[in-house]
Amino acid sequence: MQEIRSRKNPQIQHLKKLGTDRAYRHATGLFLCDGLKLYREAVSAGLEITLAATSRREIAETVSCQAVLVPEDVLVSISPLKTPQPFLFACKKPNDTPVAETHRVLVLDRVQDPGNVGTLLRSARAFCVDQVILIGDCADPYNPKTVRAAMGATFRQPVCTMEPDELPGYVGQNDLTLLGAALAEGGRDLKEDLPERLAIVIGSEGQGICGEILAYCHGTVRIPMEAATESLNAAVAGSILLWEMYRRG
Repeated sequence: MQEIRSRKNPQIQHLKKLGTDRAYRHATGLFLCDGLKLYREAVSAGLEITLAATSRREIAETVSCQAVLVPEDVLVSISPLKTPQPFLFACKKPNDTPVAETHRVLVLDRVQDPGNVGTLLRSARAFCVDQVILIGDCADPYNPKTVRAAMGATFRQPVCTMEPDELPGYVGQNDLTLLGAALAEGGRDLKEDLPERLAIVIGSEGQGICGEILAYCHGTVRIPMEAATESLNAAVAGSILLWEMYRRG
């Protein structure tokens, strides 16, 4: 078993860049995960683990991937998370080609908080969403904070990115009704019937759905709530809508 004590070691620098550099993740096709639970989820999903680092010898001896043993301070230096697990690993990204045939789709328009994106990926997986589409300046689904919030959904939930003008073609190809989650007047109430083949758009936390994406929508849908409530958190609203899609599907 290889032991590494220097933070400047190329393998350590490689893992650290996977945790902090989105462009590096994109270029290498790899991302950083933490914890044995996520490791087991990744292995179960059939993803390739390329390298791991741990501060505990007993953990290194139980995993089947290449693992290096490092001091606690080196492990902490690798991870951008405030409370990293004692086991970090590099994982190959899943296939990001859009699913060809879909019935339930979640579209995220500039949702920038990694926790929200991760939570929505987790909900999408739980409620059998065929495809999650990221548009605009969304949080990276492979940011370690997103991966942790997704709790393993990253390894199994189909996710892709699209330019805004690609969305109408995808919606039409799959015969989907595209509804934006918004409090607009005249929108559908969630209590009403929803189409069987449906794509729901969740907008950014601060500004909602942008005008270009809203123009592509066939309408809007709103969640009934107390009048004094301004809005719901993006992840909460999205999860409620996904539950309704699942319940009625």
